[in-house]
Amino acid sequence: MLNLPTPELNFFADLSVRVDKPLEVGQALHGMRRVIPILGGEVQGQGWSARVLPGGADFQLILNQRMAELDARYVIETDGGDLIFVQNRAVRTAAPEVMAKLVRGEPVEPESVYFRCSPSFETASNALSWINERLFVGTGARHPDRVVMRFFEVA
Repeated sequence: MLNLPTPELNFFADLSVRVDKPLEVGQALHGMRRVIPILGGEVQGQGWSARVLPGGADFQLILNQRMAELDARYVIETDGGDLIFVQNRAVRTAAPEVMAKLVRGEPVEPESVYFRCSPSFETASNALSWINERLFVGTGARHPDRVVMRFFEVA
């Protein structure tokens, strides 16, 4: 057996992303397609903060009554003025009745939903260039008007 290190998780940031009402594209080839406009938000890391800029979106595919694939793309601006492009792919699963509430925009208990994500970051900032070279994972919860997430660097 190889002696390989076990990855650890280091806290990276908490995000609160404000969202608008979904645009229902409808039943497409692979499932129900929805686009959720991103209105803005806040990011709080350890010793740094940022804001989520308006204009991004979460492109959702509701695969069945239990599962959705999410692909959110947006830009954050750090308190130092650096821009970071975020692409966050996620899986959200829950019992059919819970998923139906989420789709209707109703509140649900976050514990009743499996929401895991793998964000990636791109920046031209020299000070933040290390985030271009790391893997991140996270967990989240959907509320009627926002999505809250916690991201971790895989060390």
